[in-house]
Order: sequence, then structure tokens, then C-alpha cells
Amino acid sequence: MEQTRLPRSTPEKQGLSSWAISHFLEELERARVELHTFLLVRHGRVVAEGAWAPYSLEERRMLYSVSKSFTATAIGLAAAEGKLRLRDSVASFFPDKLPAVPSPHLLAMKVKDLLTMSSGHSEDTTRWLYGREDGDWVKGFLHAPADYAPGTHFVYNNGASYVLSALVTKVAGVSLLEYLLPRLFTPLGITDPSWEANPEGISAGGWGLCLPVEDLAKFGLLYLQNGIWNGTSLLPPDWVAEASARQIANGDDPRSDWNQGYGYQFWRCRHGAYRASGAFGQICLILPEQEAVLAVTGGTAQEKTILNAVWTHLLPALSSRPLPSDPEGQVRLRERLMLLAHRPPDGSLRSPIASSLSEVLYQLDDNRLGIRTLVLHFDEEGRLLVDLENQFGEHRLAFGMGEWACGTTEFLHGHSSPVCAAAAWREERTLELAIRFTETPFCETLVCRFAPKEVSVTLSRNVGYHAKEETFRGRKQETAGNAPPAGLPPL
Repeated sequence: MEQTRLPRSTPEKQGLSSWAISHFLEELERARVELHTFLLVRHGRVVAEGAWAPYSLEERRMLYSVSKSFTATAIGLAAAEGKLRLRDSVASFFPDKLPAVPSPHLLAMKVKDLLTMSSGHSEDTTRWLYGREDGDWVKGFLHAPADYAPGTHFVYNNGASYVLSALVTKVAGVSLLEYLLPRLFTPLGITDPSWEANPEGISAGGWGLCLPVEDLAKFGLLYLQNGIWNGTSLLPPDWVAEASARQIANGDDPRSDWNQGYGYQFWRCRHGAYRASGAFGQICLILPEQEAVLAVTGGTAQEKTILNAVWTHLLPALSSRPLPSDPEGQVRLRERLMLLAHRPPDGSLRSPIASSLSEVLYQLDDNRLGIRTLVLHFDEEGRLLVDLENQFGEHRLAFGMGEWACGTTEFLHGHSSPVCAAAAWREERTLELAIRFTETPFCETLVCRFAPKEVSVTLSRNVGYHAKEETFRGRKQETAGNAPPAGLPPL
């Protein structure tokens, strides 16, 4: 069985001050950056790790565009196996999906142009993928107009990453996930990866990969070690060098970590570093000169703040030699790591009107989450269960009063996923419900203000592309009774 867990060490033995890590975490706390997990590796050993309750280090996390770097890695492996070449024409792989009259720019587009986000498109092509009624995303990408000569303009393009995934499937005969299992995931001891697929069953490529944070750190460590893992070469060193190098310019601000150049689905950073980067705080930062890797997951739009905190607190503290033992600093760091948490809603655990609301069904107006009905169930001990109906059916969520209650639900996507929920009374008639879908960056908060015949619900999300706060109403319909809706377990 391959090694599944990285070795551990104290920070000082690996040339890093425990105080520097504490200051890094304090800086992010002051800036109200919502992280969920993090893991810091130096010289191949984990020197610090933590999870903000109710999140855990072992749980898979949705990595968003960090997925792109894994997709590029599959291309590197396919090239090493002679299945394709970076100079190959993209059109040559999909002759049956081309427009009737392909443009010169389309015909000139190479695999390398997809890797470097320089396919010639002037905008992200995602809408061309989703706009295909037949579900053929490759055809959607190939039919999107390419305004520039390929290789000349950097334009961040999810469609390009998807086509890289489709290329792997085309030349290997299996999905991107299946292709990487024996070549990357299994050798790294990554035992349970998942990857979202499109209607044709092709891995999304540009997004959709889910891994625990330590597995993400292993990926970064593999690149740090020039493709070597446990003495075995998994990636060609030449590929690692090319993928992590500046292949195309993406801006001219020397102070920006988004303008240092772009490699093969990797972002170049200041200080000689590079990273795999995903929306809402998913990062795998590789620092070759310092022999360090930082993997983080979160629910934040403040990636810049995270990187700046690395440059301010961690980078200057990375020594080339072991440091003297620092018991006080190590105790302080352990205490801080033990206290990492996202608080449940503040407020009272009980309300005098709770019993009058129990078993009442509210019919809700249209809302972003698609919740149609709401029923609360309070028992004699003040515990709360909530029945919600949406397009995926009827769902029962257990809410801890003043604490997180964790389980699984099909509410979010129609298939089982982990969830933690907590509630508290802000006022006698105002109940706050917080729902953390812990595989994702998202926390949904519903503030319910009850009147005699209706409820007003204010819905907000911690972060997201469509995270605007909205308020909608629900009308009291009937008393639901003691029996739960069909298909739900009894209380």
C-alpha cells in the first residue's frame, strides 16, 4: 500500500518559527478571511495543519479551478506516453465537431494554447459549452469565435480546460479521473477522489475535482520534488519545469500575484512561487526556493489577502537551517490550532413562541435555493429539525441549537453530501438558521422573522457568484401534524 499520510514534524526542526505560523493565522483572522482547512509542508513534512470547526481535515473539498492544474498534469502524462504532442492541432482530434468552415485561428490552435489560456478567444467560452442543447461541450468550444491568433493573448478560459479533459478521454479512451487514478492518485495515496462530469460523462477539467486538503498538499509536493514520489518518477522533470514556468504574460503589475505570468494551468506568483488556484479560497501554493507547500481551502473572496499574509509572515521566517526548539511557541501554535472554529449563530437557545411554530407548514415565494416549503419541529428539549422541500424532493436537516449538528443531505445537488447546521434565536420571533455544506465553500444563512400568519426569510450566502442577499415571504398554510413528510424519518 502506498503512503497515504505525509510525515509530521515540528516547525522548528524544518527551519520555521511556530510564532510565524501563529502570526499568519492571526493576520487572516483579523482580516476576517474565512478559511476551512490548511496544511503547511516544509522539506516534505507537515509542520502545521488545522481545520475550522465544523470542517475536518479528512473531508473532501470542492477545489474549483485548482482542478485545472490536475488536468494539465494529465496532458503532461499523455504527452510522455506518446498519446499526443503539445504542438498538435486541437482541430485534428475532433474533425467531426468542427464548424462547416473552420476559421484560420481555430485550425491554428494547438494543445499548448489551451494549456496557456491563449486559445485565441476574447472571452471565457463557458456559455458556449452550457448553451449546447445536445450537451456536446467540445462542439460548443470549437464553434465559439476565436478573435486572436492562438498563443498571442492570455484570456482565462474554462472551456479550454474542459477541452484538455476531452482530449485525454479521446486519446486514452477513459475519463480524466480514470486516467489519473493509476498514474497520479493511487501512487500519491489519494484514495477517494471525485470529479464532476458533463452530460457526456467527460470530467469537467476546469473545475469539479474534490479532494481533502492533505491530498492537495501531496500534489503540490510532487511538483516541488520535480515529479518524484517515494523515489519513483511520476512526472517527467521537464514537464514540471515547463508547466510551472512563465509561458505567457498575463499583466504588467509587478506587485500583483495575478500578473507574474501563466504556465500550463498554473499561476506564477511573486517570490519565485507558483500556485494552483480555485475560486473562493482554494489554493495550492508551491515555493521551490524555500522547499515549502501551503494548501488551503475556504469560503472567501480574499485570495490576495491570503497570499500577502504568506509573504509577510511565512516567507521571511523560512530558514535554510533547523531552528532551536521553541516549546512556548509550539504550545501557543497548538492552542491556536485547537481553537480554530466558525461560530454557530449567536443568540438564545429557546423562545417562548417555539411551540406555536412547531409543525406549521409555510409555503415560500420563489427564492435562489428553490425552497418551496418550510416546516419546523421543536421537541420538549428545545432541539430543532427542519423539513425543506425543493426540486430534489423533501429533506430533513437537524440543527444544533447554539452548536453544529452534522450529517448528510441531498438538498444541495440531489445526491448525498455532508452538511452541518446550527440555529439560535436572535429575538423572540427571529430565528437564524446557518447551513454549511462542508464539501463546498458555501454557508447559507436564513433569518426567519415570524408573524402570526407568515414568515419573512432573509437568505444570504458567505461567498459565491450569485450571493446577493434576498428577502422573501412564506405564508402559513396548515398544521403539518406530528408525522414527517413522506420519505422522511420520524422524530
